[in-house]
Amino acid sequence: MNTQPLTQPTPKPHLPWKTRLTIAFISALGYACRRSDGTVNRRLFNFFDRKHPPNIKPVDGVYSSDVAVDLTRDLWFRFFVPFSSSDADDAKIPVVVFFHGGGFSFSSPDSVAFDAVCRLFCRSFHAVIVSVNYRLSPEYRYPCQYDDGFDVVKFLDGNGAVLPKIADLSKCFLAGDSSGGNLAHHVAVRVSQQKLQVIKIIGLVSIQTFFGGEERTESEIRLKDVPLINLEITDWEWKAFLPTGSDRDHEAANVSGPNAIDISSLDYPSTVVFTGGFDPLQDWQKRYYEWLRKSGKDAQLIEYPSMIHGFYLFPELPQSTHLIYEIKDFISKQVSNVS
Repeated sequence: MNTQPLTQPTPKPHLPWKTRLTIAFISALGYACRRSDGTVNRRLFNFFDRKHPPNIKPVDGVYSSDVAVDLTRDLWFRFFVPFSSSDADDAKIPVVVFFHGGGFSFSSPDSVAFDAVCRLFCRSFHAVIVSVNYRLSPEYRYPCQYDDGFDVVKFLDGNGAVLPKIADLSKCFLAGDSSGGNLAHHVAVRVSQQKLQVIKIIGLVSIQTFFGGEERTESEIRLKDVPLINLEITDWEWKAFLPTGSDRDHEAANVSGPNAIDISSLDYPSTVVFTGGFDPLQDWQKRYYEWLRKSGKDAQLIEYPSMIHGFYLFPELPQSTHLIYEIKDFISKQVSNVS
């Protein structure tokens, strides 16, 4: 008689049918656009990547506008302003500089999903949201994305008048989801290493951030069949992004690993880290949180045990609404601490 214990299958996340259908489409498009030679089928992706124009007249309580920073590299940002805080108001509101996800290779601020997320952020946080359009890999590899992100922050530091006068750049946050969270971290390091004139970064929002390393973590191995992301996809994305010849222990990917930048002496902002129980990247995100704490930085970890990578993009999920409240609370606390 075989007395060896049976291997228990990994449980599946419970998702509504609308979410499952959307995920199936996103996954199919991603697989079709990521070529085996490490290039991207831009024409195919752009055909399905619906765009939303800026609106100078308020829509659902938010108006938006695009600002060019450097047209030679298509560097620009879209800012979103809550209409209830018009230019005639005296009250200042914080600024959130947001970097979108997409594995460093896909999407932009005018992609319908990220335009909608930033509008929701704007209404919910009562803040000016600045959504950055950065160059994409593999056409542009590391450190182009970090250069673009930091250059937008520097542009705002010297040209704050491009934003409405209610924008308070002395109460500024960096935020990002997935690869955008990775970008936000590295921009925060650069800002901490250099002195800016006007901008003060007082918080960082890290939403299921894309970190990695040569090691295969327990969550990466166990969650190989979950929606949206797996080892095959992340390996492709790191290969497309990192300098040719680099491995995943590069400082850009494994931020707490053997080549990590020492931030212990830097004025790194208070950080909130969000993870999901069905996200293969969760072990790397938790290591990031632990590394911040060991480096003497203020950090908070918030876990959503039943959620997949990218759950915040699906408003039909109750947890996405809860995440909004958690971020709003974090922003309010950081603003109160410096007021």
